[in-house]
Amino acid sequence: MIAYKLFRKLKDGSLHSLFINKRVNLPINKWLAAETFPTKGFKIRHGWHCCPKKNAPHLSKKNRVWKKIEIKGYETLIKSNHQGSKWFIAKKMRIL
Repeated sequence: MIAYKLFRKLKDGSLHSLFINKRVNLPINKWLAAETFPTKGFKIRHGWHCCPKKNAPHLSKKNRVWKKIEIKGYETLIKSNHQGSKWFIAKKMRIL
């Protein structure tokens, strides 16, 4: 399934997660299995967080880019409109 994810984009062009395990470089066009990294201040949700469209009004866009991704093995979470209305939590993702 196709979805969208917001990434931190560093000056060298590399992509990274926004908050959890954010120092790891995420390669393009490679399937990545979700791992769990408990982080203070964040609820544990095992999986890659993504959206059905480029919409996450609660998140800053500074130094961040939306990327189209493919996901496998996901569950759907219904969120408030302020948080984009719907999230997917995927077991695997591939940045396209």
